[in-house]
Amino acid sequence: MTAAPTLPLGTWLRVFVRLFAVQGSYNYEAMIGNGIAFAAEPAFRLLPGGRGGEAYRAAMARHSRYFNAHPYLAALAIGALVRAELDGEDPVRIERFRTACCGPLGAAGDRLIWAGWLPFCSALALLAFGLGAPVAGVVGLFVGTYNVAHVALRAWGLRAGYREGLKVAAALGSPVLRKGPLHVARAVALVGGAALPLVLHRVRATQLFSTGIEIALAAVLAAALARWQGRVDGWRVGVMLLAVFVLYSVIR
Repeated sequence: MTAAPTLPLGTWLRVFVRLFAVQGSYNYEAMIGNGIAFAAEPAFRLLPGGRGGEAYRAAMARHSRYFNAHPYLAALAIGALVRAELDGEDPVRIERFRTACCGPLGAAGDRLIWAGWLPFCSALALLAFGLGAPVAGVVGLFVGTYNVAHVALRAWGLRAGYREGLKVAAALGSPVLRKGPLHVARAVALVGGAALPLVLHRVRATQLFSTGIEIALAAVLAAALARWQGRVDGWRVGVMLLAVFVLYSVIR
């Protein structure tokens, strides 16, 4: 594979901004396929014949088909697909690549984001709440921390995908995707363990709860989690707890 052709800065920016709308036309027939084509469209204008040319129309039709992957790591596929189209790769090979990368990108993104980073951001916000941060600070910490990571992940994915093209499997071996979920899981346990007693202490400081009520609530929650094990996602529990404590801070 030859060196990647240089894309104009304006094209890069348009593709990157459109990554945030990749789920805008989500549907059960094509999943995020339409979003993939929409995000890559500014780069397809550089194909022979320009916008509206035969190569442009063929690329748009090809990439509007079914595609299902994690929306953040879809940037990796978009970069690779843009590179493949600009390099004039065989459409059959491009289609095989699209089919093959859905599973790995979906699994890696779910482990890193939904099962890792989102619970970590929730635990971090709970820790801030337990340390006495105001409601606006708690919400701002959660939103800011979460968004910094996923924006950076999209930017890295787009760049790595375009650099590697259809050989993007090497990028999936990145330490961020390979070891990241393990390190994030450890961080969730550490921050969550520090946050829980601080949160209970702040709640108890209002004298609305006695120690007995706190212990009973903890027992009920533990029993519910044990019963629902395997049927409820950890990130959902974390976000639910964060929402409850934020709501409590507002109405108390």
